[in-house]
Amino acid sequence: MTIREISPPLGGFAGPIKRSITIAGHETSITLEPIFWRALEQAAKVRALPLSALVAEIDALRILAADPPNLASAIRTWTLSEAINQSS
Repeated sequence: MTIREISPPLGGFAGPIKRSITIAGHETSITLEPIFWRALEQAAKVRALPLSALVAEIDALRILAADPPNLASAIRTWTLSEAINQSS
């Protein structure tokens, strides 16, 4: 068995943080790990959107899926997909 060297994520490992966001006039709580909050905030900044607007767009796309995941899962999937696409 070979041990590969890896590093912890920037900022270390941290449990999820719950935040409230207003989407389409309704307040909702979303629980994400800090690394996903940072990625989401950066994506909103790049697009010159408020965080709530980007989350609303992700939510709208999520609802169109054949089997929609919960919002937190959709955000995690979207932010990871964005990071992969940017590194390509």
